[in-house]
Amino acid sequence: MSASPTFREALRFWLRLGFISFGGPAGQIAIMQTELVERRKWIGPERFLHALNFCMLLPGPEATQLAIYCGWLLHRTRGGIAAGVLFVLPSAVILWGLSLAYVTWGQLPWLAAVFHGLKPAVVALVAAAVLRLGRKALRHRTGWVLAALAFGLIYFWHLPFPLIVFGAAAVGMAGGRFWPESFGVAPAALPPPEDGPPGGASRREPLRSPWIRTGKIIGICGALWAAPILVAGWWQGWHGTLAQEGLFFSQAAVVTFGGAYAVLPFVAQQAVDSYHWLAGPQMLDGLGLAETTPGPLIMVLQFVGFLGAWNHPGGLPPLVAATLGAAITTWSTFVPCFLWIFLGAPWIERLRRLRPLNAALGAVTAAVVGVVLSLAVWFAGQTLFPVAGSVDWFAAIVALAAFVALHRFRAGLIPVIAASGLLGLAAGWIG
Repeated sequence: MSASPTFREALRFWLRLGFISFGGPAGQIAIMQTELVERRKWIGPERFLHALNFCMLLPGPEATQLAIYCGWLLHRTRGGIAAGVLFVLPSAVILWGLSLAYVTWGQLPWLAAVFHGLKPAVVALVAAAVLRLGRKALRHRTGWVLAALAFGLIYFWHLPFPLIVFGAAAVGMAGGRFWPESFGVAPAALPPPEDGPPGGASRREPLRSPWIRTGKIIGICGALWAAPILVAGWWQGWHGTLAQEGLFFSQAAVVTFGGAYAVLPFVAQQAVDSYHWLAGPQMLDGLGLAETTPGPLIMVLQFVGFLGAWNHPGGLPPLVAATLGAAITTWSTFVPCFLWIFLGAPWIERLRRLRPLNAALGAVTAAVVGVVLSLAVWFAGQTLFPVAGSVDWFAAIVALAAFVALHRFRAGLIPVIAASGLLGLAAGWIG
């Protein structure tokens, strides 16, 4: 394992990640696994999967929470803050600019052309991630069965993602207690009891006064979370757009398990039909814009907040209102991620040696492999077969070339993504 990085080295990495993390949750998890575990070796594979399992059980965007968790593993609180902020900030700034261009000039054909090249690259990225994740996570027959079952339940029977994940955790918990060998948690296979930075010297940090620490985290994060919403309510009233957006997206951050894929249907229905912040076609346009930017797919919520305040400025200049709406939406969506990780990560790390917990999280990992595979199949179908009975040969060729480059030749992500986007732009210009 490589030496633990300095904080400055980690900062440079998190900033770079913020600009290259295309592909939604599946693609971003794949990028972090490639960069942190395989290439830089800052975090061990078992510890990375352990963190991923925990994040999959939380409400909100799992890829963002995984970045915060990994930053916390490397440099504790300041590392988690740096990782989370830099994972979100580039996409927030880029999407604000695209949102302004959208309300000023309407749809952007050149951006659609770039996206036409990026989508097949994302298909290749997710496919490569499924192979790597499956090789590391499915080490026994039970894991293969759980992965296949999760794939069938979500792809063919459309069961909710949270139900599958929590069901896998319950199966793993029981299996770890009664059939530990079948779930890969025999006593000899338990992880070591280190609790320090994964790449450096082991350093055990006992949880002193855990209830005081918990109270401080809840108090600080809760105050930061609530402050802009309280200011908006005091300034424009609780029926104003800004306060309503802050309250609604705070609710979404708490109740929506399953990441962006679970959040988006809920938000689309409420924002379009209940609050009338934007129209249905605009919601789809926002999803397209969010998918062309790096960072969390859930950033589409910022577009919703931008358009909601642009359309209902409440006496403010539309651009000022839209900027504040985008800011309060992003704040309310992502601040809870820090709260969940800073509260739970120390306990999860110290409980790594408990056999039932390890079996439960291992079962979640197996289920996640099946879920990610279902996303890869669905995304490939949407990209390669956009119209029933026809094949997008351009997308198929780009996807194959990107997969070979990533999986066979271990090409860098930035060159592959840049080349795919440029190919899409060229194809749009030609055709």
